[in-house]
Amino acid sequence: MSPQPHRGGRKPAQGARKPASRGGAPAGRTPARRGPRPAPEPQIDVHDPDGTRLQKVLAAAGLGSRRACEDLIATGRVTVDGQTVRELGVRVDPISAVIHVDGLRVQLDTSMITIALNKPKGVVSTMHDPEGRPTIAQYVANREERLFHVGRLDADTEGLILLTNDGDLANRLSHPSHGVAKTYLAEVEGKVTAGLAARAAKGVDLEDGRVEIDRFHVVQALSHLSLVEITLHEGRNRVVRRLFDELGHPVTKLVRTSIGPVRLGDLKPGRTRVLSKTELGSLMSQAGM
Repeated sequence: MSPQPHRGGRKPAQGARKPASRGGAPAGRTPARRGPRPAPEPQIDVHDPDGTRLQKVLAAAGLGSRRACEDLIATGRVTVDGQTVRELGVRVDPISAVIHVDGLRVQLDTSMITIALNKPKGVVSTMHDPEGRPTIAQYVANREERLFHVGRLDADTEGLILLTNDGDLANRLSHPSHGVAKTYLAEVEGKVTAGLAARAAKGVDLEDGRVEIDRFHVVQALSHLSLVEITLHEGRNRVVRRLFDELGHPVTKLVRTSIGPVRLGDLKPGRTRVLSKTELGSLMSQAGM
């Protein structure tokens, strides 16, 4: 008996894909199991019915006109207490709310001020000196605010020092756990070689512990002196000078050129300037505020 021809005239090609089942997966194949979807992060209600409209708070902080601040909110560039806010009707407490725009903290208290000073050589980093030496107080004597300095520079070191009446900011900048980076330009004795720079970049052991260096860059190396730019998070007393002493290249001149995002720039010795909103916001963010 001859075999019956295949109905439809043509046999299915060998290796052809099997028709999909109704569920969408190929017949004979078990559909892949999907794990449970992660639960959405809980939304924080930042609205304070007794507060001030968010766009008004931003405008008062100098972020632009109310219309411009409304655009910041509508485009998702504003967070309140870590929560992105897009609604224009949200009200917040300007005293307690933590507001960021584009990731930068906004200082809402207009009575707070932070000032950059280029401290000259021979001036001590205090507001009063019992020995009668010149202090940094003379450079802010015309300010009405009660300012205090953030960190210190020894009398022989020049450069950037910050003064503020924001106690929270000062405490955070001074606390080692927040580790805001500081950069110095050091003129040192002798020629700093590439090998020494590589050794220093791995850290230097001092009598009170190891110093970790973020960046060690030789700007210029002559036979009798070198210029080195060094960045570190350390705040120990005279740490940069002691570090170069340990490396065998004593410091002959030292200038602090930046603290976090705040740069000395072309600020003349003995002159001051108020930090811009961008500088202050970035500094506060780096300090964990």
